[in-house]
Amino acid sequence: MMELHSVQSEPERRRKNEEEDGSPHKGAVPDHGVKVASHYNRLQEVGLAARSRSRIFFMRNFNNWLKSVLIGEILEQVRGAGSQQVCVLDLGCGKGGDLLKWMRGGINHLVCADIAAVSVEQCQSRYDDMRKRSRTNDRLYSAQFITADCSKEVLAEKLDDPELMFDVCSCQFVCHYAFESERKADAMLRNACERLRPGGFFVGTTPDAFELVKRLEASPSLSFGNEVFNVCFQAKGVYPLFACQYHFSLEGVVNVPEFLVYFPLFEHMAKRHNMRLVSKQRFSEFFHDKVKHDRHRSLMKKMMALEPFPGEDGGRLATDGQGEYCHAEEHCGRAGVKPALGTLSRSEWEATSIYLVFIFQKMS
Repeated sequence: MMELHSVQSEPERRRKNEEEDGSPHKGAVPDHGVKVASHYNRLQEVGLAARSRSRIFFMRNFNNWLKSVLIGEILEQVRGAGSQQVCVLDLGCGKGGDLLKWMRGGINHLVCADIAAVSVEQCQSRYDDMRKRSRTNDRLYSAQFITADCSKEVLAEKLDDPELMFDVCSCQFVCHYAFESERKADAMLRNACERLRPGGFFVGTTPDAFELVKRLEASPSLSFGNEVFNVCFQAKGVYPLFACQYHFSLEGVVNVPEFLVYFPLFEHMAKRHNMRLVSKQRFSEFFHDKVKHDRHRSLMKKMMALEPFPGEDGGRLATDGQGEYCHAEEHCGRAGVKPALGTLSRSEWEATSIYLVFIFQKMS
């Protein structure tokens, strides 16, 4: 059973004192935001050819498909509510992986913010390339790029337009970094929500604390994983509400410390910022819900979000690991046909099923 405690540990109290008086203390616990920024600043941008050779090529496409569906449906709701000029905040934009999604969504203005300066530079460079390729500048949204630690700094103070309000804030795979402390988590939520218009949306993806703890408790050690990912905790049995650290590594993409996000706490904190929870779904639930729609199935095929099974034209699969496709083989045997859309290897399913999708809406 998951046991969560709000009692602050000594390192957490020491960290809080440092934040309050601004003075460094001997032996102080380092700010994990610096580690995160350093990691993503070092992470090299690779081309499409290199990405296609990645062991997690299809999982990355699957995650991108999921974000595309989420973003597309939210923008439809925003427009359905009568918004003419759609403004979006991409909180934790990284290298700009969602820039094309915003263009396809026909937004008018985008603010990209991230803690990693190199990532922001690459994001802006991608945007500039998109602008050059655009047939007319009117087709592409305007944009501002901000390097900032959104778990510490006030983003509103850095906006070019101090009166700017957002219809959507998107926070993809980054909320968990802020849960090093209550102060940081609340600062992140403030930046995400305070400048949303009434009826605006805060959407994103984050690891499911219950799923992580469930797998940890089932493991004989302090870690679990497979050939594509690994999660390692410092202890098990008691899980504090903040600063419950684990180390997450994913093949060639992520290798940094993260913190559990206990979702009932996340929801409670969001209410302080006048937000109500609209939807929360595990990735597997979201997939089974959305894949029923023809347009989402079509997009899935276009984005190669699942691996063809058996391999196309007798080609090799992403891995020859034992048991990696037993679920697909069972489906083929039971249904007598190959999976219509394809599949992910067992390791990739296990990795992506850690995550959940959330949608909050600003109350008027």
